[in-house]
Amino acid sequence: MMDINKLSSKIIGVAIEVHKVLGPGLLESAYEECICYELNLRGFSLERQKPLAVRYKGIKLDCGYRLDVVVENAIILELKSCERIEPIHKAQLLTYLKLSGLHLGLVLNFNVPVMRDGIVRIVNELDE
Repeated sequence: MMDINKLSSKIIGVAIEVHKVLGPGLLESAYEECICYELNLRGFSLERQKPLAVRYKGIKLDCGYRLDVVVENAIILELKSCERIEPIHKAQLLTYLKLSGLHLGLVLNFNVPVMRDGIVRIVNELDE
């Protein structure tokens, strides 16, 4: 597997490509379909709408949570098409990282004029 930072950079490149072609204003599902198509073209493994159990007092509970996209079993992509990334979006992704045991996630908000303004990188400090 490639270095997680290189993988993250490649994913961001894909998100920028999708945004250049589609622009802002579509539903998250359209961006998900296109970003997965592009990642597949580039040979990355991914899981869409991956179920995520909640661990509570030592048991796993299926609460219906789904991770939008997990790339190379290493990076969670939380796709958005909203006015702005809010603190709750960052908190949600950090919780998903903790529950999944993964280290890195990206919030990708496609509803922006310039894609770089819609990207937030979240790191799960696994030592906590």
